[in-house]
Amino acid sequence: MHGFAYKNGSLHCEDVDLQSLADEHGTPLYVYSAGTLRDHYTRLDQAMAGVDHEVAYAVKANSNLSVLRLLAGLGAGFDIVSGGELFRVIKAGGDPAKCTFAGVGKTRGEIEYALRQGIYSFNVESEEELRFLNQVAGDLGLTAPAAVRVNPNVDAKTHKYISTGKSENKFGVDFELIEGLYARAAAELPHVKLRGLQMHIGSQLTSIQPFIEAVEKVTPLVLSLKEKHGIEFWSIGGGIGIVYHDSLAAGSVDWWDEKSEQERPLTLSQYGQALVPRLKDLGLKILLEPGRAIAGNAGVLLTRCLFEKKGTAKTFKIVDAGMNDLIRPALYEGHHEIVPVTEPGDTRVSVDVVGPICESGDFFCQNRELPDFQPGEGVALMSCGAYGFVMASNYNTRPLPAEILVDGATATVVRQRQTLDDLVAGEL
Repeated sequence: MHGFAYKNGSLHCEDVDLQSLADEHGTPLYVYSAGTLRDHYTRLDQAMAGVDHEVAYAVKANSNLSVLRLLAGLGAGFDIVSGGELFRVIKAGGDPAKCTFAGVGKTRGEIEYALRQGIYSFNVESEEELRFLNQVAGDLGLTAPAAVRVNPNVDAKTHKYISTGKSENKFGVDFELIEGLYARAAAELPHVKLRGLQMHIGSQLTSIQPFIEAVEKVTPLVLSLKEKHGIEFWSIGGGIGIVYHDSLAAGSVDWWDEKSEQERPLTLSQYGQALVPRLKDLGLKILLEPGRAIAGNAGVLLTRCLFEKKGTAKTFKIVDAGMNDLIRPALYEGHHEIVPVTEPGDTRVSVDVVGPICESGDFFCQNRELPDFQPGEGVALMSCGAYGFVMASNYNTRPLPAEILVDGATATVVRQRQTLDDLVAGEL
């Protein structure tokens, strides 16, 4: 569920009218619900009750300092994939000792920075990286805490660009090679402490079965590593999916209650109910790495219709947001529900909603039945709290949007809109 709904004919984020935000701050504009972020984090944390665990928010999903600060205040750990993300966590008041550093291509500079900050663990993706980590730690006279990422070869049945747990993906070490790697590391790498094991099979999973399959497959390996090498944690990754296709309605309890068990998307409580019994007796700390599940439905992208263009084949609604602001539809064929800021009537038209970027791939939907919003009117792209602003760019020399965090009736600008001068800062 989330904090977006129509009230008195206008779309609101919690108690703030989104039209008023668009009028005051302009569009495109990202708006986040603090209440939704808190609710999703707390629900997942509570769903894992009975297991020694930590929710390590995946910073790559939404790295705004105010979002990180809110989650750090709730006790979250952080899953980072760059030195820059670690810097952001620290700036937001997060604890480096609750950070795990993932990614296949860590540089010496990033490793040195993370070691000096005292992170909890490096999640290592290859034997070559593990040996490099040992070298860098030795050069600094330190010991690097590490966990190897196992690739369990489980098909998450998600989009090919966000599948990470199969043998052909670039991530992790093949399941069959893990025990040998841990044995070699223990014998040959004195500046590495093997602290745990990590896995992550993919993103936007809306069924519990791939999670169960991966946990059950990897559990014997984890117990063997615990016995032989004394590992203390198992990171089971993230990947819990969210509602994209019926996002606005899914903010209501009634929407969930009306769904049958077969129709209902995976919930955070169902996730916990399935996995806690399989994890509670392992004697290990369990790390979770959710990003989208916490932030995805907590944000929208507001945009304004500029023109309606009617051709012989199609009708185009041209808006002021582009693929540089939200690239998921172009990159992943990602679906975002598009709703008018003013509550619409029953009239529907088949349209393409497109942006101003000089690319044919600059669209938010094609041939979709939508309310017939007109030039000058605002619309909201739902479910943009994750992998929205963080993937935005200055393509076509367009300033990045502003970001707003709403908490009840208070709306705070948590990132200023870029100016034209900002676009060329640092250039000669």
